[in-house]
Amino acid sequence: MKVLKKPTRALGCALLAATTVGAASVYAQIPAAVWDSSQLPETRGRVKQYTLTPRGDVDGLILVDGTEAKLPPHLSAQTVYAIRPGDEVSIRGLRARAIPLIDAASVTNVTTGRSIADNALPHGPDRDRVQQAIGGRIVTLLHGKRGEVNGALLDDSTQLRLPPKQAERFADWLQPGQTVSARGVLLDSALGKVMDVQALGASPDQMTELDGPRPPRGPKGGPDRFGPPPPPPPRG
Repeated sequence: MKVLKKPTRALGCALLAATTVGAASVYAQIPAAVWDSSQLPETRGRVKQYTLTPRGDVDGLILVDGTEAKLPPHLSAQTVYAIRPGDEVSIRGLRARAIPLIDAASVTNVTTGRSIADNALPHGPDRDRVQQAIGGRIVTLLHGKRGEVNGALLDDSTQLRLPPKQAERFADWLQPGQTVSARGVLLDSALGKVMDVQALGASPDQMTELDGPRPPRGPKGGPDRFGPPPPPPPRG
């Protein structure tokens, strides 16, 4: 009996662990629709334009007052169907503290009553990728749902998109009011223009690759964020 006691106890522990993991897995798969987005803070405004992923899916809205509302890219088709530039919308979601950014749980067209909410699975076709160069003045920065900078909006409404770590590397160049040149995959669709940036700089012949060495300082003479720290001042 003593010999069988330990394996039996071990088997019981294993079954308990499996049950716990299974329950956690089921809980994680509960659809977002279970949560009541009407309990979240509301923001109202008029839509200026969509924000786009590098492959052209709509992943958010920019309001006339500059507020950016983030939505999952798999809601792209629903967003375009329910919401269009110029529409008045009611957005339910969590607002960022320091910047005009909302992690949206739902968006409702105030006029038509059509709503979209995050309760679907991601999807979307791949597209051919051909690189080209463009330039323009940065109007505002674009962000991910947690507030991380992941792109910029140019004065011709083209959106530049790049990974947050690369956006941090090029922070001296990604400043509102600054003129930049970018090279990458440009998608021009009925929803807008968006570039998956591969290189950035002052002009088409002076650009730094995103995955290459550190970029030079911006033309405004900001600090070199990526070089060694300056030497200490001489002692008096």
